[in-house]
Amino acid sequence: MSLKLGKSFNRSYNIRIPFMKGFYNIGLYFDKKSTFLLFRVDPDFSDAQEHERGIKINMFKNLESSKFCETFLDLHNYRKSTLDISNQFEKIKDEYTHDISFVFNETITLSKIELDENRTIYDSLNIYGFSLNSYNDEFLFLITERHNVLKRLKKKVVRTSGLQIATNPALSLLDEYHAERSAGHLEIKDRVHRDEVIRLSDMEEN
Repeated sequence: MSLKLGKSFNRSYNIRIPFMKGFYNIGLYFDKKSTFLLFRVDPDFSDAQEHERGIKINMFKNLESSKFCETFLDLHNYRKSTLDISNQFEKIKDEYTHDISFVFNETITLSKIELDENRTIYDSLNIYGFSLNSYNDEFLFLITERHNVLKRLKKKVVRTSGLQIATNPALSLLDEYHAERSAGHLEIKDRVHRDEVIRLSDMEEN
């Protein structure tokens, strides 16, 4: 089935990703004058292997709603008069550097813009791909980071989107990691809360 883009998109970038015993062809469609972006995902499997283990595909316009990002990644938000960033990938959390890996990191530069003599910025699309080390051919999380420059306002706007392709076993492992991290955060919050309680009996002893 063909994808009708209309006038909202005038640029595209295609990636072919190995997955299990086949491939996924991923199309990124966007506009050179905005941060709006759309994914297209086409499987390329010789047999019926795509459904052998129940592959699930999810798209995220808000990375904070993703279990993968919440568990494994630090995201960056920043806003001032010349820069507006929402959920930009910053780094893999230190405690998970041995659990997930980069599978690719690509940058497509659309234009170089000189705002003044001392300031040059780039209108670009950054693409980051991650996988779970234990399921490196059954899990992919793709982050697209669109840097759009509003030249008239001398301002850069950065927006991100996510695409997750995973088998059921890989999703089960992700759920375990997420549950383990959530439980750890609850323990820390509970301990901090208890430490903040001032007991009158303790004060009297002092």
